Amino acid sequence: MRMVSIVAVAVVTALLGILWYQTANKDADDQFAQCRATSIASGAGTIGGPFTLVDETGKTVTDKDVITGPTLVYFGYTFCPDVCPLDNARNAEAVELLEKMGKIVKPVFISIDPERDTPQAMAEFTDYLHPRMLGLTGTPEQSKAASKAYHTYFKKEEDGDPEYYLVDHSTQTYLMFPEHGFVDFFRRDETAEDMAKRVACFVDAAS
Repeated sequence: MRMVSIVAVAVVTALLGILWYQTANKDADDQFAQCRATSIASGAGTIGGPFTLVDETGKTVTDKDVITGPTLVYFGYTFCPDVCPLDNARNAEAVELLEKMGKIVKPVFISIDPERDTPQAMAEFTDYLHPRMLGLTGTPEQSKAASKAYHTYFKKEEDGDPEYYLVDHSTQTYLMFPEHGFVDFFRRDETAEDMAKRVACFVDAAS
């Protein structure tokens, strides 16, 4: 019996050692480990990807044209009564705080309501919130493809007013880098201050 107990302890110890080794090496291979605050971030290589959209001037752009440095990406729509303005205002505030730290981060707002969100509507919305915020729209197919690439959700209210309908949608903000792609996301309950601190950590780790 004593021999069985000794063997059992040895097996558990060995398993714990393997687990520790795997975890330690996983963190060692992740240059952003100290910045992580979400469980999805460490294995989410499928989030983000190529897209083709239209910017505020009517010019067709791709993800390569847009994500040229640290970039915060949010999906929503200009007719959104409260959530989108608040979330994008928070993102704009975080970008201002980052700029005071000497870190330039681009805020991007991608429409999931291209039927109403013309380039002009996007420009008016983003210019009010931040001079460097970039609004992107496109065809319904282009918007759907971009949303799918980022694993976001949206659904138009079918029973609402045909002109003043609402769109249900997800509200996370993604942090993207041109060299690394998606690195983390921010929930809407995170403050601009907390967001800026975490983004700054990623920017420093990437440099």
